[in-house]
Amino acid sequence: MKIITLNLNGLRSSVQKGLLGWLEAESPDLILFQEVRAGATPLPLTALGYFSRWMPAQRAGYSGVALASKLEPLEVIYGLNREQIDAEGRVILARFENFSALSVYVPSGSSGPVRQEFKMAFLEDFYGYVKCMLEVGPLIIGGDFNIAHGPIDLKNWRSNGKNSGFLPQEREWMTRFLALGLTDTHRTLLGEKAEYTWWSSRGAAYTGDVGWRLDYQVCSSGFTPLAHQVHRDARLSDHAALSVEYAPLER
Repeated sequence: MKIITLNLNGLRSSVQKGLLGWLEAESPDLILFQEVRAGATPLPLTALGYFSRWMPAQRAGYSGVALASKLEPLEVIYGLNREQIDAEGRVILARFENFSALSVYVPSGSSGPVRQEFKMAFLEDFYGYVKCMLEVGPLIIGGDFNIAHGPIDLKNWRSNGKNSGFLPQEREWMTRFLALGLTDTHRTLLGEKAEYTWWSSRGAAYTGDVGWRLDYQVCSSGFTPLAHQVHRDARLSDHAALSVEYAPLER
């Protein structure tokens, strides 16, 4: 089973950069999108053979998540049942026969204290939600967490210790989150090597590989991640797609 997660930085922009042809070539079983910045747009994915479900933000051109799968979901849960959070289109979960898959777009706190407070509140609500979902059955989560977990996960970690995305409380949350029984597939397969998924548009960050690892796939017990790839050269967004291949789910 092959799963791709990708922050699109806008669906229309990503389509113009070749998203649909790239997806057709990669042919994942499941796709998890973040920062869609569009209403439900199923037709292009339907043409590729996918059932898609969408959780757009109420504000046009902002945020939003989606997922697309070759098998039709048995059930889809939209949001966290938190009005302020769900208005921004941050979480969508699909249930299949043997497991569930979730796409998440964690808010950024980089614009100031108000949004950082919102981000931390979101993280606590999301933690509780995932804890409950893990009691239901096997779970894979993919998305833009807007957190670099450790110094290895961003190039300039020394100068970012007081910046959103690498704050001590965010990193501590990620440690607690994984301790729910979740495997960080990218880090597990990569080992102690730096590999990033997002680069600032400022300067020559992409050319110089001055990046952050903000995009994750995590899985509960029962899944065996076999291989991963950061699709850096596809240039579909300011984020790179992250694909992970899993062995058949253990029964």
